[in-house]
Amino acid sequence: MIAELSANHGHKLETALATVRAAREAGADAIKIQTYTPDTITLDCDNEHFQIRHGTIWDGTTLYRLYEEAYTPWDWHKPIQDEAVRQGLQFFSTPFDPTAADFLEALGVPCYKIASFEITDIPLIEHVAAKGLPIILSTGIATLGEIAEAVVACRRMGNNRITLLKCTSAYPAPPEDANLATMANMREAFGVEVGLSDHTTGSAVAIAAVALGARMVEKHFILDRSIGGPDASFSMEPGEFSAMVAGIREAERAIGSVRYPLPGEALSGREFSRSLFVVESVRAGQLLTEANIRSIRPGNGLAPKHLKDALGKHARRDIERGTPLSWDLFE
Repeated sequence: MIAELSANHGHKLETALATVRAAREAGADAIKIQTYTPDTITLDCDNEHFQIRHGTIWDGTTLYRLYEEAYTPWDWHKPIQDEAVRQGLQFFSTPFDPTAADFLEALGVPCYKIASFEITDIPLIEHVAAKGLPIILSTGIATLGEIAEAVVACRRMGNNRITLLKCTSAYPAPPEDANLATMANMREAFGVEVGLSDHTTGSAVAIAAVALGARMVEKHFILDRSIGGPDASFSMEPGEFSAMVAGIREAERAIGSVRYPLPGEALSGREFSRSLFVVESVRAGQLLTEANIRSIRPGNGLAPKHLKDALGKHARRDIERGTPLSWDLFE
């Protein structure tokens, strides 16, 4: 369970640290941030190529101004990492260029995440994969072929420690666009672990993903949506995140393992199953017919599969109505 801090710090380090503590309280296993600056991810340029106007919640600004508002200062990474360690959380990040990956390597992060919009940046993926740590690839914008190219790039660098995250690159994302069945296909096609990077506003999609085999769920996390910021509208507050984690843990317990009851265990639950009973009293020598024996509850008589074995046989003795049928009662 990954709590994505993203831009949800309001440019205050103490808010970021308090968010780490809240994530632990809410049941997160890891805290993830993003490592870039406006200048390492885009250009400070106002021409049409850098304007955001594609029906997103960020329309009306430029890429540079958006990332200027959203980025996490690099000198905050170590304090956030230290707080995560104190809280017993894993700390890692998404590097958006090789310098960011090298910076994170110096911090000793345990893994790296590649964002959906960087999955086509094969040189970046090769640079990160070559570090030999687990690599998590978000697939939000990628075609099947592009996912294959990214996986091959990792393996070309000798790194097969790959997790692919199903992701819908809409903010927020409609649940009907989640297409979670894709996870199983990716796992089968590429022989990797799979998970979910979730931008929907509830917990249903995340819980469903776990039921379908997700080993990792990432969700944007914020102390309070009133903080505002680029990602606030599709981020979970602590109470919501906690409820989602509880639902996921319950789903995990319910999934369990492949297991059929052993004979002794099955018997304890058979009291209310069906079996053959004498439903009308019969005299000794009388034929057993569908009028006087039937399959009913409870399960104290012969199994219903023996009905044909009993029909047309003769009662050995008088049998009262309500008697469970047994082999010694007929011949």
